[in-house]
Amino acid sequence: MAIHYTCRHCGTHIGSIQNMSIHSEKLGLQALNQEERNEMVSYTDDGNIMIQAICEDCQESLERTPDYHLLDFLIH
Repeated sequence: MAIHYTCRHCGTHIGSIQNMSIHSEKLGLQALNQEERNEMVSYTDDGNIMIQAICEDCQESLERTPDYHLLDFLIH
């Protein structure tokens, strides 16, 4: 099992964790409410976890231009 992080705004692969024994508490998933989990966390057929996060470039763009929060997808 692996955990893969991708940016939910631009689709960039942020990183992966290849560790079978990691718990959701260490990932901070318990801090998400059910709606946030449904939006951000998904599971593949082969048991991998896909987490939608935000990359540094998109975070900087959102900080510079708050109107971008209205968009679902950013290109940089």
